[in-house]
Amino acid sequence: MAEKEGSAVPAQSKGSWSSFLKSIASFNGDLSSMTAPAFILSTTSLTEFSSYWTEHPSIFVAPAAEKDPAKRAVLVLKWFLSTLKQQYASRSEKLGSEKKPLNPFLGELFLGKWEDAAGTTQLVSEQVSHHPPVTAYSIWNNQHGVRLQGYNAQKASFKTTINVKQIGHAMLHLDAFNEDYLITLPSLHIEGLISGSPFVELNGSTYIQSSSGYTSRIDYSGKGWVSGKKNTFSAVVYPDGREKEKLYTAEGQWSDAFQIKDHKTKTVIAAHDHKVTKPTQLFVAAVEQQDDLETRRAWKKVADAIVKGDMDKTSYEKTIIENRQREMRKQEKEAGHEWERTFFTRSASNPLFERLAGKVGEKVNDTLTNGVWIFDEKKASTATSPFHPEVQPPIYELKK
Repeated sequence: MAEKEGSAVPAQSKGSWSSFLKSIASFNGDLSSMTAPAFILSTTSLTEFSSYWTEHPSIFVAPAAEKDPAKRAVLVLKWFLSTLKQQYASRSEKLGSEKKPLNPFLGELFLGKWEDAAGTTQLVSEQVSHHPPVTAYSIWNNQHGVRLQGYNAQKASFKTTINVKQIGHAMLHLDAFNEDYLITLPSLHIEGLISGSPFVELNGSTYIQSSSGYTSRIDYSGKGWVSGKKNTFSAVVYPDGREKEKLYTAEGQWSDAFQIKDHKTKTVIAAHDHKVTKPTQLFVAAVEQQDDLETRRAWKKVADAIVKGDMDKTSYEKTIIENRQREMRKQEKEAGHEWERTFFTRSASNPLFERLAGKVGEKVNDTLTNGVWIFDEKKASTATSPFHPEVQPPIYELKK
């Protein structure tokens, strides 16, 4: 379906694109709430974006087999860097330009799994908050004892271009070493607005902080007016608090290829090339076998209308979903209870996050994400119906 979305702004839509840009420039508030022209709308909901973390499962689980903690930190860095193209560049390369994703409704679910040489890697993604919009996810591979969970929200604003600040974090856990890694999320902005071919560029710095005593800092830069390449980054791995004592360095383009080197010997110890290593296919149940809360079933009529370029139909079908949600929230308020999340629970705090985050100056920002969200294994172990366990066994199977 998504491949048919089209590419950059069609010639007949240049006028409406210009009007849209003018409305962005004068808009006050979160841009995610704006209605975009049909040709720039995506058929994909933000709940699906969680899958971009693990489209290379073998790279995801590789740190679990490394006994040296410093080299494990390097392999975690390599995995993180390998996810950036899928997260931030795959859509513009595939579709011709970046598209505005569908805003998930509260309770929306996206479930899937990967099957490859790494075994079975499973994904649960859930919209845990609507105001503000927050997506939480858990990804795990029991065979290798690797688990990732996190949540994120976005704040979009306009100042010469569209700027998006990501709020939230991810936590990677390796069972074999009882080791954790805090991953902070990059800020981004949209390039190519004037030409009508939007694409994402990352900016600023992010960190990967391990519980074993190593820090990775990634610095992002794009193509300048005079020189440079887009999607460029440099990274360094160092012992906690001793940033000048570089152990490993990395550089390249996160959307193309990069290398990681031993800082002293300059020997290449790890590399990744997206032209060579292709993403592993994600398996998702057929739409007709999905539950009503699952993303692709819930948004099918909207997605079909977007593909056809029928803005009236798109608005009509979106309004049905939005009105249903408003009515549900009203009924919950009148009854004095809150929507029960299927896989996640709101927590008052996260001591592990606070301990690791303090080392890199990261804040939990729970007031901006409607709380701290934790994957609830008890909920997940009983979430068998109505979520078609016969279609995707063993998607809810957790390590006991």
